[in-house]
Amino acid sequence: MGISASLYSGITGLQAHGDKMSVIGNNIANVNTVGFKSAKMHFEDAISQEVTTATGTAQVGRGVQVGAIYADFAQGSFETTSEATDLAIGGNGFFIVSPKSEDTTYYTRAGNFRFDKDGYLTDPHGYVIQGWQVQDTTSEVATGTTVQQSNSVRTIGVPTDIRLENFQSAPQATSKVNMITNLDSQEASRSTSSTNPYFSLFEAWDGSKTPPLGDSLYGYQSTLKVYDANGSAHNLTTYFDQVTLSNAGGKKVWEFIVTSEPAEDGRVTGGTTPFANTSGAGLLMTGTLTFNAAGDLTGAAAFTLKSGVGSGGLKSLSNWSLANFSQDGLPVLTANFLSTSNASFTDSAQPTTIEMNFGLSNKNLSGSGVTKGWNTGSASISNASQLGTNVTDTTRIPNFGEPEKSALATTSYSSGSTTLFQSQDGYTAGFLQNVSVSRDGVMTGRYSNGQIKELYVLTIADFNNEWGLRREGGNLYSQTRESGDALTGRPSTGGKGSIASNSLEQSNVDLAVEFVGMITTQRGFQANSKVITTTDSMMGELIQLKR
Repeated sequence: MGISASLYSGITGLQAHGDKMSVIGNNIANVNTVGFKSAKMHFEDAISQEVTTATGTAQVGRGVQVGAIYADFAQGSFETTSEATDLAIGGNGFFIVSPKSEDTTYYTRAGNFRFDKDGYLTDPHGYVIQGWQVQDTTSEVATGTTVQQSNSVRTIGVPTDIRLENFQSAPQATSKVNMITNLDSQEASRSTSSTNPYFSLFEAWDGSKTPPLGDSLYGYQSTLKVYDANGSAHNLTTYFDQVTLSNAGGKKVWEFIVTSEPAEDGRVTGGTTPFANTSGAGLLMTGTLTFNAAGDLTGAAAFTLKSGVGSGGLKSLSNWSLANFSQDGLPVLTANFLSTSNASFTDSAQPTTIEMNFGLSNKNLSGSGVTKGWNTGSASISNASQLGTNVTDTTRIPNFGEPEKSALATTSYSSGSTTLFQSQDGYTAGFLQNVSVSRDGVMTGRYSNGQIKELYVLTIADFNNEWGLRREGGNLYSQTRESGDALTGRPSTGGKGSIASNSLEQSNVDLAVEFVGMITTQRGFQANSKVITTTDSMMGELIQLKR
């Protein structure tokens, strides 16, 4: 080993520190790059050369070389934005993007995504972010106070391109109506019938006239809009009137009828005869509500028109039988607004039924025939005409087999009649107005009809060795053998980070650290250059030995 060997050691130092300055320069250049992760270079000594010494064999180093360049995956700060599709990952993981129609996958921390003209959610390169489609499993439960929705989110299949192909929300026909009221116990009976006292409103209704029921013939009415399968709105009105009782032990009975606009009644009887503009047009359900002396709801009876209308026609009580129950134990009616075939009656082949909830449901649905689920006592009542004229024996009124009152139910207190709560589950067609992404990565669409629909769940990928990923430029990484296969999952599960919408993760470059590194690198480069110049001086002295 000669004196010139130190020249080469100095050269390795210059090369290594020059490379480190390139890494520092790249970090500083990307100080404002979205989702950028800085890198750090680590040196290691080069192989040493063995030399002979007086004590034996020793080693002399031959310089320095680049040992490794590791990315720093520390969390970057979040910048708040006005775009819901600007996403940031708080914690571990990467977004997955893929070029359209290619079986290539990249990973990124940069979440500046936008929808393109074809509805794909893409990054600035046009690569599509990946996620699971959401299975529409939303269920609604009538509780008497609110309509509760299950928030379970189930995904379908494997991750796929996130694409909004349909920016419209399809209409949904009303299938459930909640109507909770207080009926003033001091209200006098407005409509009477000597032959059918429990159905005086029923008899007073005439769908062929305008209005079909006079204002002086009922004690209270409540109206809400319901929707057919085509998204058209219809008024559903329930009329109430108290029945005058004698020797009833403090009990109170209110009769009710559930109606629609007669001209909008699309039901037909006999296969061809329309209901519209007939005396029975718009009559969807009739029945009674029974209250105890304290004004609490204890029983309900409901009758609907069944197919095979016999003599007497639509207004004959003998053709009105006890209503069927839904699986939730609520009586159902049929409002066939669209005149759909085989859908006009609850016992039709394809009935379009609506559950009516006054705050009382039936837990016991046993039995058979038209009386299934009903407790008719010893009266054997199956149709409305069998209630007769006796308004003293209220035990003859049919009731639910096992009534269960909701926390909020219809009452008959000594206060003004009012609607306490009413709702229905139908809606018209709507257009997508905006999207949002939750912490769990669930992308939700909000539509003009008030509906909120879960569309996709973002897929997050993590790696056992994220330092083994290959930088592809454009804020993209690709997996390698060193990184291992991607471990995919939903955000906020399995150690993966959560999603922050309206946010972008900024570069994690620390300028103070980089400037200090720049100073030490410069000094290292300068010191190695001194080794070369000093070695050059030594070689000059050696040459000067021969004069």
